Amino acid sequence: MAIKKKNTNTTASNKKTRDKPPPLDEWIKPAIGIVLALLGYQFFRGMVQQDISRINLEDELELRQVLFGEVIEEGVMAENYAVLCHPETATYPISSVFHDAAKDGSAPAIFRVMDCDTVMAGSDKTVKERFAKQLNDKIRPMVFVSGKTGPPKQVPAKHLKTGSMLVKALKNLLTPKAEKIETTQDLRTKCLDKDICALLLKGSKTSPNYVKSAMEKLLVEFPKVAFAAVDTSVLYVMGLEAEYLPEFQPDIPRFAVFQKVSGTADKSKTDSSTRLKTSVTTLEGSLGYGPMSNLIASVIQKTATMQKVSSLPTIKTRTKKLEEEERQKRQRRQEQQQRRSSGSSSNSDSGGSGYFSSSSDNDGTADGRRAERERRRAEHRANNPNYKEKTPEEIAEIERRRRQRMEEEAQKWNVAPEDAPEEGEPMERGQDEDEDGSSNSRAYEDNWDSTNHNDDVDSGDQQQQEADDDDEDVMDLD
Repeated sequence: MAIKKKNTNTTASNKKTRDKPPPLDEWIKPAIGIVLALLGYQFFRGMVQQDISRINLEDELELRQVLFGEVIEEGVMAENYAVLCHPETATYPISSVFHDAAKDGSAPAIFRVMDCDTVMAGSDKTVKERFAKQLNDKIRPMVFVSGKTGPPKQVPAKHLKTGSMLVKALKNLLTPKAEKIETTQDLRTKCLDKDICALLLKGSKTSPNYVKSAMEKLLVEFPKVAFAAVDTSVLYVMGLEAEYLPEFQPDIPRFAVFQKVSGTADKSKTDSSTRLKTSVTTLEGSLGYGPMSNLIASVIQKTATMQKVSSLPTIKTRTKKLEEEERQKRQRRQEQQQRRSSGSSSNSDSGGSGYFSSSSDNDGTADGRRAERERRRAEHRANNPNYKEKTPEEIAEIERRRRQRMEEEAQKWNVAPEDAPEEGEPMERGQDEDEDGSSNSRAYEDNWDSTNHNDDVDSGDQQQQEADDDDEDVMDLD
């Protein structure tokens, strides 16, 4: 059998042909295209970086405006900022996520670039050192919000994947909204500890559209007022609903405004003088943007009638038992008010007789009695033109004399240790006579005893005679 030989010459020639490099002129045009594309990309990135302004670290006023929201010019309102930490000497472009968010234009913030590794003017620290607790250097890109919303607050890494996600995160961080109240601690820290807080008590899980629209307008109209909301369909605000608000009805919202009087909710300050005290006023009738805005404005202008809150409100779970207890409490309060009003009307009809009827300001309460004392004091001073206010020294002298008289009276009634008999021996008359025979005993018989002794004896004999007569009238049952 004949074996066919391979054509080795043809295979070798084909291998030499494949290994031959292409001519150089075929690579020139693609290389030029790649270089031009890179240059165009860098140029475009440079233009974008120029559109997003860089914060001047030498301008202290600009730093205060961006980082803390301070107003540097009159009539200019503070703004919110979204800041990207990007070194000024960096050769790489800014984050594409930050650029896409700035290009979107729907975020409620002004986009800026800052060198967070350079020392700021008026300080010996960089932005990262100054806000080390708020900024995490491990998250890249480092983006934070600041300005009117407060000191820098870093955007979490989960929102830095795309520009649209960053825009959504900025809206959630910067758009004002009412705080959600679920616990007593939330109520105290997020609402009662603020200077002025407007609390919406929702009658259901979701509020009606007209209430939502009103709250959105109020959040923009009153940026310095804290807003909070609590779902009263499952929670009960004890100390507020039964005392100051109308009775709960499903799906019917209620509205109250708190104004802090003094103190703080900080638990680290345990001094009694720092105990949180607040006052409240409520909105009667149906809710709406107009009435709610007028109520908040009256509290800010200090023209509203505020009621002091005796005990801070607390959050409880709404149960039927709790509702019944609070309903009884509300009923008792209404009855007290009715009795008080009927009592005041009867006093006025009787011609003003009685202690509390001398003045219309005195209704028997602490404030009414205080007003009555002030009225009488002013009347006394008006009737005595020679009246002079006592000096602190005179008041101190009067107090000293009063204490001295009290001590003297107390000594008359106190038994000195040396006057007391020995333990186990009863005290008898004449027991503590002196050696000369004079009696030094207590006056066991006073004038009343001496003058009425005979009467007591006669009355005793009479009682004994009556007892004997009663014994004669008893029937013998044996």
